Amino acid sequence: MTVDEVVEAAEMYGRTQVSDCARGYPLFSPTWRIEVHRREVASSAHAVAAYVSQFDGLPLVGRDLSDLEKDLIAYAEAMDVHLRYTPEGYAGPNDPGVLLRGQLVGQVLRSRPLFMVTRDGANTEWDSIPL
Repeated sequence: MTVDEVVEAAEMYGRTQVSDCARGYPLFSPTWRIEVHRREVASSAHAVAAYVSQFDGLPLVGRDLSDLEKDLIAYAEAMDVHLRYTPEGYAGPNDPGVLLRGQLVGQVLRSRPLFMVTRDGANTEWDSIPL
């Protein structure tokens, strides 16, 4: 979802506050934090925090994996950048901050990206997941 779509959906449940995430780690694209506060409590702590990132306008989450792969290949050709394939056969941007995976939902394989933080001592996907 886009930032606006997340805000629109979240405002059904409470007040929202959008802010840029600090760039303390090298992320693959700008990331926003959306806090949702309960309506009935004037100065409550947030009830939910959502994080939204976009890869040059391409939605990455919950898509038919074969459709996303076609879009990524077209993007790579247009921008003259490289794709990488995981050992499982998933295509994705050649970027250390995102790894595309697949998850079977009914009969369709949907995209499920992992957004990761590159840092010293991170040797696996699990070492690279943000805290």
